[in-house]
Amino acid sequence: MSSDPVSIAVIGGTGFYSFLDEPEEHAVETPYGAPSAPVAVGTVAGRRVAFLPRHGLAHELPPHRINYRANLWALRSLGVTQVLAPCAVGGLRDEVAPGDVVVPDQLVDRTSGRTQSYVETGAVHLPFADPYCPRLSAAVSAADPSVGVGGTMVVIEGPRFSTRAESRHYASQGWSLINMTGHPEAVLAREMRQCYSAIALVTDMDAGVEAGHGVGQEEVFALFRKNLERLKELLTRTIAELPDPRGCSCSTWADGIELTYDVPGADA
Repeated sequence: MSSDPVSIAVIGGTGFYSFLDEPEEHAVETPYGAPSAPVAVGTVAGRRVAFLPRHGLAHELPPHRINYRANLWALRSLGVTQVLAPCAVGGLRDEVAPGDVVVPDQLVDRTSGRTQSYVETGAVHLPFADPYCPRLSAAVSAADPSVGVGGTMVVIEGPRFSTRAESRHYASQGWSLINMTGHPEAVLAREMRQCYSAIALVTDMDAGVEAGHGVGQEEVFALFRKNLERLKELLTRTIAELPDPRGCSCSTWADGIELTYDVPGADA
């Protein structure tokens, strides 16, 4: 592996299984089992970047079976301190529409049964009022003026889509986006002292928002495929301009706290 540091990672979502040209692949062992795939490492915009497909190389992992803890630990073990996380989302309110790209600023957890922390003993309570790194989100929006900024993403367990009643309820709360993978990924990144920003591509309007048959898998996959090159271009421009993360509260929240789990490389 090159001695150049790997401080930036992209976690690819639905339909996003590769990003780098001629990458080095690394099978990383973690205390939490295997990550979704070997971590690919290459160069983007002159910077060393890691790529990990969230659902596996052939989308073999449904959202509730992804080993989120292994994924974030594996990236951190390679030196990653900044994570860009594209994902497919449904729209819940008319301020978003299919084809929009949004960096949300809030998250609501409606999952069940997922291990959502590295903390297994002791008193370590993560501050999470603002779940996404504002510095990273600003870099994404600066790279493309069409990117929407702000909004709440509710994360459901899946793998099924919502009923109309559920969808209408989420919309009535003022939440604008719905997704199945954003939690606990963002929480675990913060516990790993990583900056993290979701990059949400709206692929459909959710079941309760409009009349019709409701959202289906094929339309989600098709719209994501249609926008894949656009997302890759956005990521490349963002990576080229990412500022130095040192001193960001995404990491400094743990200063002076005795963590009861391992953050690989945190003291390097």
